[in-house]
Amino acid sequence: MYPLLFRLVLSRLDPEFAHHAAMLVIRGAGLPPFSWAARGLTAPDPAQRVQALGLSFPSPFGVAAGFDKNAVGVRGLAALGFGHVEIGTVTAIPQEGNPKPRLFRLVADRAVVNRMGFNNAGASAAAARLRRLRRRRPETVIGVNIGKSRVVEVEDAVADYVASATELAPLADYLAVNVSSPNTPGLRGLQAVETLAPLLRAVKGAAGTTPLLVKIAPDLPDEEITAIARLAVDEGLAGIIAHNTTISREGLRTDPAIVEAAGAGGLSGAPLKQRSLDVLGLVRSVVPADFCVIAVGGVETAEDVQKRLDAGATLVQGYTAFLYRGPLWARQINRGLRDRLQA
Repeated sequence: MYPLLFRLVLSRLDPEFAHHAAMLVIRGAGLPPFSWAARGLTAPDPAQRVQALGLSFPSPFGVAAGFDKNAVGVRGLAALGFGHVEIGTVTAIPQEGNPKPRLFRLVADRAVVNRMGFNNAGASAAAARLRRLRRRRPETVIGVNIGKSRVVEVEDAVADYVASATELAPLADYLAVNVSSPNTPGLRGLQAVETLAPLLRAVKGAAGTTPLLVKIAPDLPDEEITAIARLAVDEGLAGIIAHNTTISREGLRTDPAIVEAAGAGGLSGAPLKQRSLDVLGLVRSVVPADFCVIAVGGVETAEDVQKRLDAGATLVQGYTAFLYRGPLWARQINRGLRDRLQA
């Protein structure tokens, strides 16, 4: 049913408008009595529970940052079967992001190009929503992904990240430092080890006891990926998120004219399957066995999730396939993982 709806209706809508419309439905799914019915259909099997970061995850499969930037859909996403939700990217200062249009579908590749630019209501607004969520005690683990405010110069980035961490870490189950989005000028330069080390050290100090992770880009040379992984271990981080969107356009099936019309931005979706596994392998090869590695990129099916778990991922996240597979996507993943456990 959903593939037909997507082909006939949703694919004809502006992608960002369609996302906001879908979020209204997701928010509704988080309210009783709809949430009770949804949970009955989508709840992960108890055997899928994962212990990581000192937390208990109902399922290894969660929602990557970018889908719920302002922590407005957490309850609905939980009701739909996701084991954790990483909100954001949140910046200390509210910002509108890049000019529209800024989100584009590459349907032939089951992919998306985005140059959203960290559009969000800011750390204070996110903190207020998280306080309300905490009073309701949702089972879903909530991660908070933080990034640099666009109006802040790169040389002042540390203080900007620290401001977000100070406000949000007490309300987050874990905190993720985003230095890898291609849509904020100068941001990816912070991944250089000599600049990343003091940033992570300062944010870790502000985060206190909240587990801290760093999210890296897939476009880095392999040796830089392993260097950042070693740095994360040396600095006492709790884990790494591998990885963000790519600036590469290699190997796409979509008409080159459509790809060119989409323009700059981060590519996500099915084309990242192999690079996701490659980056996961690089990170896992240099970090301790108990170090948390969250795999992201090209995840569509339970088989994709299982491949990443088998390759050493602690947890797995997805986003883009939600657009193509619909509201029961997490249920499909959870059922597929359950069947593999019982086989």
